[in-house]
This record gives sequence, structure tokens and C-alpha cells, in this order.
Amino acid sequence: MNAVGNLLAPLTDAFGNLVGGGKQGIGIEIAPDRINLAQVQKKGQKYKLNVLSSVPVPEGIIDEGAILDPPAVAELIQAVIDDSRVKVKQISTAIPGREAVIRLIPVPAELNDEELRDFMNQEAGLYLPFPREEADVDYQKLGYFTDEDGIEKVQVLLVATRREVTDTYLDTFEQAGLQIRTLEIASFALIRTIRDQLRAYTPEQAVVLLDIEFDSTEIAIIVNGIPQFSRTVPLGTFQIQEALNRAMNMPPSRDTDLLMEMTVPITSDDSVGTGTTGMNPGNAAIVKMMGELSDELRRSIDFYLNQSEELEIVQLLLAGPGAAIGDADQFFNSRLNIPTSRVDPVDALGIEGDDAITYSQRPGFGVVLGLGLRETLDEKAG
Repeated sequence: MNAVGNLLAPLTDAFGNLVGGGKQGIGIEIAPDRINLAQVQKKGQKYKLNVLSSVPVPEGIIDEGAILDPPAVAELIQAVIDDSRVKVKQISTAIPGREAVIRLIPVPAELNDEELRDFMNQEAGLYLPFPREEADVDYQKLGYFTDEDGIEKVQVLLVATRREVTDTYLDTFEQAGLQIRTLEIASFALIRTIRDQLRAYTPEQAVVLLDIEFDSTEIAIIVNGIPQFSRTVPLGTFQIQEALNRAMNMPPSRDTDLLMEMTVPITSDDSVGTGTTGMNPGNAAIVKMMGELSDELRRSIDFYLNQSEELEIVQLLLAGPGAAIGDADQFFNSRLNIPTSRVDPVDALGIEGDDAITYSQRPGFGVVLGLGLRETLDEKAG
């Protein structure tokens, strides 16, 4: 749809061809607190993790998903490549969900490819919160269906981001001496790692993916492997750690290691914030923040179900660094009464050579592993 629209990889590639051999893919994830790199190699039906490397991001370089200092980020990208000792010119990377617009659009089924392209160029602006001329847009046909009037249509997945966001990523990686082969949405890369799990659910069953990142949480409600609803909540491990620091009279810090060693007490909704729980201040702070996140998730689910009454929420999957907080799955299960489990991309993909990732770290590397996997599935990857 424009010169860089093909950089927004369609989600349907997450369920792409699994047959191949020998191809290696390198994904680089730019997170607010770390730059992650993974090299994944495909051998038949199995995957091998050849390289996993990560460098910390200082404060003030990336904020709320936006790259504020491209030259500094480019230096960090070069540092993670040097640390990994890989030779690479082309990579896959992702933008955070908060920077993207994802919509499912019903389109007349009789349109050919050229007519569909013209239709989407004309209609895309209706779904964007910013001017169409400022957007990079891509789309992908999904499945056919018959609407309530008996008219055959096709669902089209529309993905868009502001062009300034795309340009910033292109410029940053160019400064690092790299070319972006694929730029996609972070949640798409994460979903790619759990595609086999998602295949187990019927079209009437919805799965909620809660990706608790450093400074935000991405909520995605998925049906048939496709996000039907997405939302960003400005609450992540950093905000929970801040609350913990205040409660324990500790100095401010971007380090969330202490939080990862904590366990969320399981408590009733009524006891949270009442001062009657008898918890120590640190535990009470964690429960309060996790309770706020649970409330935001409940509101998102209720909003979605009010528009999709025929669907049932059957599973909550926790991903991101926040999924490593002790008993987080039990906490959400108790609060929301939805079966909850952690995402383990290493186990889901059967990745070999995973000694570099501890069990608690696995949910936090889902995006970068999905990016590396995306490259191995690309027929042009080399």
C-alpha cells in the first residue's frame, strides 16, 4: 500500500509453513529496559537456539515504547551484536502494540487483489486515529464468512502505524549498520511462539494473552490465532517495583530483580486496599498493583464480551517479564476465575540449546524468539 507497508508482517505468517531445514533467523527486540537478540535455527521440525544475548537500556533512551535517542539505541544494538558474536546484515524486529492499530474489517468477497488494494487504500483512513497520509499500512486476507444478510465476505486484517514510528526504526537500525527485513507488531511475534497451543481452541473459544512488560502491559483477546481486541495498560513491572520500593522505603531503581523474587499473596478482592489483610507493606503493595492490573483486564474482557456474546473466554496466558512474578498465574486465576498459565515459548517450540534461559526468564523472551522464528519461516531468509 506504500513503499514500506510490506514491513508490517501479517499475523497469518504465525501459522505459516513449518517445513524447512538449516535456515537461521535473527530477531532483535527493542524493549524499554533491554535490547534482546536471538538467533534461531530450524532443523526439520525442530528449532535450535544458537544465540541469545541481551544488554540493558539506560533511562531516558526509550520511553513508553518510543525511541527517543536513535543514535544511543543504535549503539546498544551494535553492542548486543558484538556480545553475541554473530554476523548479520538483515534482521526482524517489532514495534510495541501501543504504537499500532490492528483492526478486522469485513470486505466484499468478490473483490480481486487489485480491487481489494484500492478498497483498503480508500477505507483504511476510517479506522485510524491519525491521518491516512501519515500512516504505514498493511493488510492480509483471512477467512471467508457469510454475514447476517447472507452476503459472502472476507475478513481482512488491517495493521497500521504512524510513519514517523516506522521511519525511526528504519533510521535506528540503519545507524547500527543493519537492514530491517521484517517489522511487525510485538504481539504477533509472541503469538507465533504459541501457535500450537492456540490451535487447540475452537472458533467459539477466546484466549486472553496478558503480556506484562517493563513499563506497560499488552492485552490481546485471540480467536483462531488472530487478535480480535488489543489494548495497552500503562502498568508493568517497573511500576510494580516502584510501589514495592516506596512501601519498603527503598531508593528508586529501574532494577526489578527484587520483584522477580517475590510471590504474590492470594487474597480476596475485598481485602485489597482495606488495610485489613495483615500483610507486610511490600506484599500489600504488590497485591494492590496486581489487583489494579486485574481490574483493567476484567474491564477489557467485559467490553469485548458485550460485543461478542457468542464467544467464551476459556484461557488466560501470562507472558512477558511480569509472568515470572511468583504465583502470578494463581493470583489472576483467583481474581478472574479464568484458567491461567504462563507462556513458555521454549517448551512450546521444543527449542534445543536453551540452557541460556532459566525457567523464570522464558516468558520474557517470547517476543525475541518469535522474531527469530519469523526469519526461519521466511523463504528468503538467509
